[in-house]
Amino acid sequence: MSSTLTILDPVAPAGVAAAGRAFKPLATLHGKVVGFIDNSKPNFNFLADDLAMLMTSRYGVARVVRHRKPTASVSASREVFADIQKQCDLVITGSGD
Repeated sequence: MSSTLTILDPVAPAGVAAAGRAFKPLATLHGKVVGFIDNSKPNFNFLADDLAMLMTSRYGVARVVRHRKPTASVSASREVFADIQKQCDLVITGSGD
């Protein structure tokens, strides 16, 4: 029997965010294309429906693009990322429950 006890700490060290922004904020939503990536948990689709309607009717969003991941535990596919990058000015990723 060993007299050594090993304790593992599952907490990652805190990182430091890079200074500045990697993107330029949108001045307006008018005429923009908004994308949603749904992680497939229950109820996010209802939030996305409401946000899409609000953004279109009140803020003049031209179009909404929607993708749904097969499960919450996997990343969106490369094809989804390529489509979002090609079409969208703004992307909202979501989680439900």
